[in-house]
Amino acid sequence: MITYKIRKAKLRDIKTIHELINYYAKRDLLLNRSLMELYDHIRDFFICEYKSKIIAICSLNICWQDLAEIRSLAVKKGFQNKGVGTELIKECIKEAKELGIKRVFTLTPSPKFFIKQGFKKTKKELLPQQIWAFCVQCVKFPNCDETALIYDRL
Repeated sequence: MITYKIRKAKLRDIKTIHELINYYAKRDLLLNRSLMELYDHIRDFFICEYKSKIIAICSLNICWQDLAEIRSLAVKKGFQNKGVGTELIKECIKEAKELGIKRVFTLTPSPKFFIKQGFKKTKKELLPQQIWAFCVQCVKFPNCDETALIYDRL
């Protein structure tokens, strides 16, 4: 078992966050994020470190008064299947609870992982209009191949 530390992201982490997201975006597993978007949302990110190196990231994006989205979960090769992603999801859910958010959703091409974390499949159409404001800007719109999942046990 590896010993790692989870913390909130800092500005110095942007370059590594960007590289990790884009590594998986090139493989069509995450959506690409610009540096500007990452600077705008730095407070959303959690970082997982091992021996002072970033090995995983995840963000919690607030969408509405009772709804947030888990985005950009990425774990470096060599650290996958070791519980790192699960711990990052737990941190996001913990923060959502602290903020008073009642539901957390994600859109993902890898639904099995999130189902193991207690998420349930839902129809994209059941997600509020605020979410579609983001989707319309996505390169996959309107032919999104991602699965919508929701966690409402907060």
